[in-house]
Amino acid sequence: MATAIIFCGLQGSGKSTFYARQFANTHIRLNLDMLRTRNREDILLHGCLAAQQAFVVDNTNPSPSQRMRYVALARAAGFESLECYWFDTGIEECIARNATRPDDARVPEIAIRGTAAKLMIPSKAEGFDRVWRVTWTAAGIEQLSELT
Repeated sequence: MATAIIFCGLQGSGKSTFYARQFANTHIRLNLDMLRTRNREDILLHGCLAAQQAFVVDNTNPSPSQRMRYVALARAAGFESLECYWFDTGIEECIARNATRPDDARVPEIAIRGTAAKLMIPSKAEGFDRVWRVTWTAAGIEQLSELT
């Protein structure tokens, strides 16, 4: 079954860590930090769509319009399941996590705050079959709850 998963959350909210733990062995990772350009992302995305290859979009995707792009393409390609994972992590925690990253992976604090200002909680009304809220315990263990 072809599944498309879209992540939504601030920089430093744990999206890439969650991908590595949950989906690295089953889903291709689309990530602008790694791919660097939308053109490269589009090439890989369209390859996944054509091959019916499960994928995860590991970007901030703060607005419904940004998420809709992936939803529309996956639906048009016949993907059977579309899920969104919203990483509900506070701004200050994301800034603190970001500060521990290597210099070349760190994003400016203003970028995190800017994303937070635009962030809209995803909903099933956007076309997702399921929407999950991801939170983290102090021990770094993820907790999932489904939004209805």
